[in-house]
Amino acid sequence: MSEILNRVSADSFLETPIPEESLQNILNAGRIAPSAKNRQPWRFIVLRDPLLKEKIKDSAYGDERFSQAPVAIAACTTNIGYRMPNGELSYPVDLSFAISFMMLQAEHEGLGSSVITTYREDEIKKILTIPYSMKVLMMLLIGKTEKNGDREIRLPMDRVVSFDHW
Repeated sequence: MSEILNRVSADSFLETPIPEESLQNILNAGRIAPSAKNRQPWRFIVLRDPLLKEKIKDSAYGDERFSQAPVAIAACTTNIGYRMPNGELSYPVDLSFAISFMMLQAEHEGLGSSVITTYREDEIKKILTIPYSMKVLMMLLIGKTEKNGDREIRLPMDRVVSFDHW
């Protein structure tokens, strides 16, 4: 549970490379995450090339963390149309599980992470040659952090949990 309690969104990264074993562990955590009907509707594009990350940074409204973080991962869906029996699209839920697993593994590996959803998707898709019919739901930045983000104040349990009724 320490990974859950200690994890915060990194507000900056050191340019220190991530050990390959740590990166593989993080990617594997996303790979084994649960998904609706075990469809695993994802493709994770790992970005390490500084020039490529600089282009992505421009499409992410200049977010400097793309220049700092040694790794960015674009979380893409491979199945934009599948709906779960409750009528909701599955890929936002599925990819959220996968990215959450990656974030917790990054914390376990002693690395910081931050989810990015502010970017121009059409530009990202062009840069990364993502097929037109696919979506980039979010990006995950991973790296060593000198100073992690501040822990957000969380609502108390009685504000977010109820039993047997609303």
